[in-house]
Amino acid sequence: MENRSSLKKIKDNWILYLMIMPALIYFIVFHIIPLFGMILAFQDYRILEDNIFVGLKHFRLLFSSPAFYTVLKNTIIISAMKILICFPIPIILSLMINEVRSIGYRKYVQSVVYLPHFLSWVVIAGIWISLLNPAGGGINNILSFFKIPSVDFLTSKQHIRWVLVFSEMWRSAGWDSIIYLAAIMKINPFLYEAAHIDGANRFQQMKYITFPELKTTIVTVFILNLGFFMNAGFDQVLNLMNDSVISVVDILDTYVYRIGLLNGQYSYATAASLFKGVIGMVLILGTHFASKKITGKGLW
Repeated sequence: MENRSSLKKIKDNWILYLMIMPALIYFIVFHIIPLFGMILAFQDYRILEDNIFVGLKHFRLLFSSPAFYTVLKNTIIISAMKILICFPIPIILSLMINEVRSIGYRKYVQSVVYLPHFLSWVVIAGIWISLLNPAGGGINNILSFFKIPSVDFLTSKQHIRWVLVFSEMWRSAGWDSIIYLAAIMKINPFLYEAAHIDGANRFQQMKYITFPELKTTIVTVFILNLGFFMNAGFDQVLNLMNDSVISVVDILDTYVYRIGLLNGQYSYATAASLFKGVIGMVLILGTHFASKKITGKGLW
C-alpha cells in the first residue's frame, strides 16, 4: 500500500520531480558515483594493469609528510578565519535589509549584494588583483592619499589570508543572507504589532523577536558550514595564490590537485581527499549532536 501511495504521489506531481531531475543527476554523477573511487586510496594505481591493494600505505606516507601538515595547518587557519569573520555578516546584512522601509531601495540593495555570487572566481580574482595592485590599485591609491606606504597585498604573507577572507565575504555575504531573509519573512507579523503596542522600538523588536526567531536557522547553517570546514576555497586560492605566498595559503584542495592531477600520484591524492572528507563528516556529526544536547536543535 505504501508503494502504491508513493507511486501515486510521483504520478500526481511528476512535473515537480522532473524539475529536480537535473539537480539529482548532478549529485549522482559528481557526488555519489565518485565515492566508489575512494577505494583507490587503499591501492597502488596502475594504468595498464590491475590496481594492487596496499592497505594503509598511502595514509602512512601522508601522515609522515611535513608538506601535509603545512597544508593542513593552512586549511584550518583559513577556514577558521572565514567562519569567525564571514559567518555573522549575512545575518547582520539580512537584519539590515529587513529594516529598509523603501521596497524599491531594498530591491536595489539586494541586487547589488547578490551580484558577486554569480561571478566566477577567475573574474573575482581579476577584480581583486586590479584593486590591490601596488602600482595604481584602488586600495593603494587610498593609502597614498593618507601618506601610507603602498602594500603588495597579494605577495605579502601577512596580508594574503585577509585578502582571501574579505574577497570571500564580498562574494558570498549577500547570497547567504537570502536564507535568513526567508526565515525573517516567516515570522508572524502579529508579534511585531504586539511589541509595537507595548512600546518596543525597531531595535528592540529586532533584538527580542527577529534574532531569537532566527536561532534555528543560524544553528542549522552553522552546522552545515562546519561540515565544509576543510573546504577552504579551492577556486579562490588557486586563482589568488602565487609562489611568494604558497607556504601560507596552500590548502588541502590545492595540494590534492597538485600531487594528483599535476604529478600523477592518484592514490596518494585520493588518500588525502578521503582524509578531508572523513574529518568533514566527523565535524558535522559532532556539531549536530552537541547542538542537540545544548540547545535542543540540530540539523535533523
